[in-house]
Amino acid sequence: MRQLWLAVLLLVIGGPLLAAPRVVSLAPSLSEIVVELDSADLLVGVLDAGERPAELNNLPSVGRYGQLDMERLLSLKPDLLLLWPGSVGPAQREQLERLNIPTYIAEPHHFEQLTAQIEGIAAQLGRSERGVSLATDLRRRLAELRQRYRRDEPLRVFYQVWDRPLYTVGGGQIISDALDVCGARNVFADLTLPAPQVSVEAVLQRNPEVILASDQAQLDAWKAWPQVAAVVRAQLLLVTDKGLERPSGQMVEATAKLCQLIAPDR
Repeated sequence: MRQLWLAVLLLVIGGPLLAAPRVVSLAPSLSEIVVELDSADLLVGVLDAGERPAELNNLPSVGRYGQLDMERLLSLKPDLLLLWPGSVGPAQREQLERLNIPTYIAEPHHFEQLTAQIEGIAAQLGRSERGVSLATDLRRRLAELRQRYRRDEPLRVFYQVWDRPLYTVGGGQIISDALDVCGARNVFADLTLPAPQVSVEAVLQRNPEVILASDQAQLDAWKAWPQVAAVVRAQLLLVTDKGLERPSGQMVEATAKLCQLIAPDR
């Protein structure tokens, strides 16, 4: 009787029951996407870099940013890896390739890639419907922000990552797209590196109307150049939301806060 019941069940579903994937996330942003897809139950390990979502506090760690614990990873017997290439060094990426574990690689350079990759990850997890729903909501919110903050002449913005030496973000970095959503333009969008080093002279030459940084002292240092438009306009703005640094669904609302910071009048 039991065998007959199983045969009927397999016929109804069109094939054998598939076990839920055992997933290891190798980037905090990808771990956040899994949580946003209501799929934290599928994760068996994560790579650490900063604070985890509360749902993942009890999961095993497979190392830290740039240093993967390969032995620990293998002990978890994953059948799916979620990888952001920059989170693992080249040598260890080659090791991962030799293991032949199915791997989904996500490195979005703009929001349309991010939403597409959210759908792709959802499909890998067997949660396609949730992925389509989340991506649709994010695209709708981004369209609203673009419409609200659109300018005929985008604001020129310098986004400072660090000061010694001076680093910014290049045009292929998703933060540049976040600025675009807000009616602004990264003054170093022509640079291809994700985090290029620039000179003070180059910043002065491009004369940004807004300077963004996550450290008040770094912002105050620009007052030594009163000829810069951002200093004249008193637009040395402190960015406190770390969500801009993690390309997951929550980055859209972090971008909304950035837009409000840059253009509160809108």
